[in-house]
Amino acid sequence: MADNQSANIQALLSVLNVFTSAPDKASLEKANSWLQDFQHSPEAWSTCNVLLLSLDAPPAAKLFAAQTFRMKVVYDLHQVDPSNLLPLRDTLITALERYKSGPKTIITQLCLALSGLALQLPAWENVLQNMVETFGTNPATVPVLLQFLTVLPEEVSGNTRIPVTDEEYLERSEKLLSGNSEQVLQLLSMYLQATGVTHAVQSQIFGCIRSWLVAGEINMSAFGKSPLLAFAFEALSSDELFDSAVDVVCEMIHETQEIDDYMPVIELIVPRVVALKNRLDEQKDDPEKIRGYAKIFAEAGETYRVLILQHTDTFYPIVEAIGQCSAYPDLDIVPITFPFWMRLAQTIGKKSSVSPLFLEAYKALMGVIIRHLHFPPDLTSMTGQEADNFRSFRHVMGDTLKDCCLVLGADTCLLSAYGLITIALSRPPQDISWQEIEAPLFAMRSMGAEVDLMDETAVPKIMDLIPSLPIHPRVRYAALLIVSRYTEWINRHPEYIAQQLQYISAGFEDPDTEVSAAAGQALKYLCQDCKQHLIEFLPTLHTFLTTTGAKLAQDDRRQVYEAIAYVISAMPMEKAAESLRTFSLDILSQIHTISSKSTAVTKQELKEVGYGLENLEVMLHVVGPFGDQLPPACQNSCQEAWSIFDAFISKFAFDYDTSERATRVLRHGVTLFGQAALPVASSVLSRMATSFEATGFSSFLWISGKIIGRFGNEADPALRNAFQSLYERATNKVVSLLQSKDPRDIPDVLEDYVQLLLQLIRMAPDVFFPSSAFPLAFRATMAALTLIHSDLVFASLDLFRDILTHECLIPSSSPPPKFPMYASAIKVVMEKEGFEFVGYMLTGLVGDFPEDSAAVVVTIFRSIALLWSTQLIVWLPPILQQLPPSSTPNQAKERFLLDVTNALNTAQYDKVKYCILGLHRASRKARDRRRVTPLNHT
Repeated sequence: MADNQSANIQALLSVLNVFTSAPDKASLEKANSWLQDFQHSPEAWSTCNVLLLSLDAPPAAKLFAAQTFRMKVVYDLHQVDPSNLLPLRDTLITALERYKSGPKTIITQLCLALSGLALQLPAWENVLQNMVETFGTNPATVPVLLQFLTVLPEEVSGNTRIPVTDEEYLERSEKLLSGNSEQVLQLLSMYLQATGVTHAVQSQIFGCIRSWLVAGEINMSAFGKSPLLAFAFEALSSDELFDSAVDVVCEMIHETQEIDDYMPVIELIVPRVVALKNRLDEQKDDPEKIRGYAKIFAEAGETYRVLILQHTDTFYPIVEAIGQCSAYPDLDIVPITFPFWMRLAQTIGKKSSVSPLFLEAYKALMGVIIRHLHFPPDLTSMTGQEADNFRSFRHVMGDTLKDCCLVLGADTCLLSAYGLITIALSRPPQDISWQEIEAPLFAMRSMGAEVDLMDETAVPKIMDLIPSLPIHPRVRYAALLIVSRYTEWINRHPEYIAQQLQYISAGFEDPDTEVSAAAGQALKYLCQDCKQHLIEFLPTLHTFLTTTGAKLAQDDRRQVYEAIAYVISAMPMEKAAESLRTFSLDILSQIHTISSKSTAVTKQELKEVGYGLENLEVMLHVVGPFGDQLPPACQNSCQEAWSIFDAFISKFAFDYDTSERATRVLRHGVTLFGQAALPVASSVLSRMATSFEATGFSSFLWISGKIIGRFGNEADPALRNAFQSLYERATNKVVSLLQSKDPRDIPDVLEDYVQLLLQLIRMAPDVFFPSSAFPLAFRATMAALTLIHSDLVFASLDLFRDILTHECLIPSSSPPPKFPMYASAIKVVMEKEGFEFVGYMLTGLVGDFPEDSAAVVVTIFRSIALLWSTQLIVWLPPILQQLPPSSTPNQAKERFLLDVTNALNTAQYDKVKYCILGLHRASRKARDRRRVTPLNHT
């Protein structure tokens, strides 16, 4: 026994030594896996005890031993004989005594282990008393006691992995926490006032108080009578205790949110909070102090906001203090106050009348926020990351401006921002900075969501102001985004359309790419929301595209096409079809030209055609289908368009990006033409099959699946033959790819292939099952189950469910004529592939299948149990043996095999569901445990 333990220790030390060097990834993973397996073993208890009490063990080994005790108390306490649980407690306490002077990491792990043990060990009756007697009377060990008292409520309340029932938890947590809270208050008060107490111990005491407050285990009435409340506020004057005191004060305020119950305590807290207001000026040069005070004031404001409104004279100083914090120049501190302003605004919004004090507070806040919105005078003073962070934070500040609108009214806020701009513009141009124009514009944009669409006061002034703004890229960018935000208002006031179109058009000519992008966005939203009014402008937009369009960046050009499509969608059907044809022919002629070109096509030419395909795609997407009866302008368009695309794909199928774009356009073409596309469907599928065989690009499978989904119910023999030809050619190509590539290398191909199969089995089972491709398709889809790819795994499981639960497998005295053929095909495949298939299913269930897949696995497994029960009993033992113990403990495998065998032998097939779910739960628990890095868990 001693030799085994010595060998275990040496092996452990050897593995831990890997982490002291610079290990490669493989060595690191191997070492981690070994440590996880060791932690799970019964021998770890004694080995870690020896290490922990050894004088010679290296520090890393001692820490690992302490961590292992904590882990095993949570996961493996069942390994300990009940008679040895109290001795285990004594072992941990002895270790704590040994490490009373540190290191703190070991003390923390041992305290966590004792806390977890206390929750699971009712025989340990007087936990607090025992720990106080052991550690609470010697100043040298009091920090150990305080650490235990700090982690106890955290572990008991927060560690949901500890295996106790709800009843056990309620009973035990009452004894450990609620039943001890008054004694803990007394104890902490005594320690805080003890002679010679150090700042370190006082800080620990505050951390302990906070832990009990967060857990909700402190009676606030009792807390108010203890000296701890006053001590917490007094500690705010100490640099060493400031941070921990802030945390305690915030938590005590939060715990008095039941205002009616704790009014006497609130009356003690509020004067002390208000007294802190003067410190904002006294310590304005210390951001960390201001941050702490901001947390306190914000917490008080949020918690007592009802009292602030009811007793404004008493509580308004808190609002003033929060306003000062909002105005502080450090933008890391400012957002601490935002939740208060939001919740107060929501509360005020429900009131019939508002005190002028609050109106003034929100007016001041709006001015503060707009000042914060200003970019610095020198943008180069910010790093790229700082600039990104500031831009993101501006949107957060924009939400606070909406809170101002809720209190003051959107028109008041907009006019205030408008006034800032007009004041700036009244000065000579050389005295105006772009920042003082841009910031109010950004504010107007943020507040746009609150605008009344019938507003006749503020918004008209803003619309009239925009064309006269200084020509600066940042100003123009902000103004264009205002146009984007206010397009619904413009729709109600169409007299502004021409003016804003002109401003947008000028934006496209700006050399700044962000400005032209904003112009594209503004045009898109203007056309989307004002489409009825813009029909008369469509010729102008067409001219704009043919003259200026080529100069635009593709993203901007695409937005213009999208904008135009919105206008077309508002036109009468005949006119819409004619307009769509006009814009589409521009692009189709471009495609036809490049397809017919006898000389080599340059990359740039192909790229431009790709852009054209993107633009056509977005137009078709927005305009959508015309219905069952196509307008005359579209009657012959389908055949014409397909003849162009057929030649184009034939020539350029090997270009991946081009193929992707072309097939996306075809998808919208199918939607647009509907039944009118049926005559070309066979030709399209043939071209897609040929292209996929040649390239292996998944887009050709994707569009094929969409076409089968649309026309799968058609009885046309030529089309059914096209389905079969596509099915068999695509399957042979996928099988060929899987012979030369790992499934991980072609997830897109596998996903689109499985989606194609799903369409076939649902729309054309007469093609799917009898074909010689069916066994190959079944096997190819099994390969998809090995990938960590949620959408693909779900699609594959859906396919197997559809196969194995197909109606043809249900016994019937008069089945449909083809059902026996379908059933025979399925049975032949399962006889050959069943063993391997069940292996894939169970490996995925306990491995990398998505969490929500268990229900589909249950359905599939139940069908197998019902139809292939004899074979399943033979298949399961070797399959289960192959499952790694790290994901499926041997005990769980044995239970699963026994339960499934009993269910099959007694023909209780519904019980298979609970067998699968039980195995899934056991594997999930084992995997959750292994996700915790042995040397890093807390």
